[in-house]
Amino acid sequence: MSLSTEPRPPQDLRPPGTGPTPPLQPVPTALQDLATARVVPLRRPWRWVASAVVVVLLAQVVQGLVANPAYQWDAFGYWFFQPVILEGLVVTLKLTAWSAVIGFAAGVVLALMRLSRSPVLVSVSWVYVWIFRSVPLIVLLLFLANATALYPSLGLSVPFGPQLFSIDATQLLSYEAAAIIGLSLNEAAYASEIVRSGIISVDPGQKEAASALGLPRHRRFTRIVLPQAMRAILPTYANQLIGLLKGTSVVYITSLLDLFGQVETQASTNSGEVIPLLMVATVWYVVLTTVLSVFQYLVERHFARGVTGRDTRTRAERIASAVRTRRGVAR
Repeated sequence: MSLSTEPRPPQDLRPPGTGPTPPLQPVPTALQDLATARVVPLRRPWRWVASAVVVVLLAQVVQGLVANPAYQWDAFGYWFFQPVILEGLVVTLKLTAWSAVIGFAAGVVLALMRLSRSPVLVSVSWVYVWIFRSVPLIVLLLFLANATALYPSLGLSVPFGPQLFSIDATQLLSYEAAAIIGLSLNEAAYASEIVRSGIISVDPGQKEAASALGLPRHRRFTRIVLPQAMRAILPTYANQLIGLLKGTSVVYITSLLDLFGQVETQASTNSGEVIPLLMVATVWYVVLTTVLSVFQYLVERHFARGVTGRDTRTRAERIASAVRTRRGVAR
């Protein structure tokens, strides 16, 4: 028996049925081929079809608005800046501003009560939110408008004791005051839940770190918790504020003539111009909502500063930065 010292040929480890392994292409040639390759964009025909359908529908809507004589655009232009309409607009803005400020402040207090360790404060806050989220706004406004029938006078007295002082309720609860109180009570119930959800969304480690540094509780809240919670609170509360703006339209049932109340009154006396008057109210509400949306965007940019991965610059600032960068590269 003899042992062969000749080297064995390398075994073919390729799967059966496959051809010979092609020679490796040099890296520079492969990169050149990749650089000179023609890039064919992915065709999306259905996107173009959907875009065309949307454009056609929008064109039909615009044509219907412009060509339909029932809208009476001449009457719309006449009523849009009438003093009576502007008076109602001022009332709407006043109701929205006061109710937003009072409702949000009360909502912060209710949220802190709900997050406290006192069972009494937690129970009172929970009951308040439960009641005023359950009662429809229109019922609450009607109840407050007729509150003087239940309480002819309001005052302060010792429980089950003598009355210290009192005031005539009709002098205190005017239609405007009743509307502001009703809107604020309703707004506070929703704002408290929005604020509470924003506060509990903050990482507990932030609070623990601030406590370990020895910061007082009020500074922990104002400097650590609240700025981070506002990023979660603002988008939701901005929608709630827009809902409040439109919700003021129901105060006309209390004989308070806001924007919608003035439009409704004028439409009842000018029955042939109901559609243009309704369009006046619609356009004014769209304008006010747009202003609130711009304000929301600016405030969100302010509180989004320093957040990783979020560009807080405006579109104009980004365009100016891109132009400066291109000029620097060209030089």
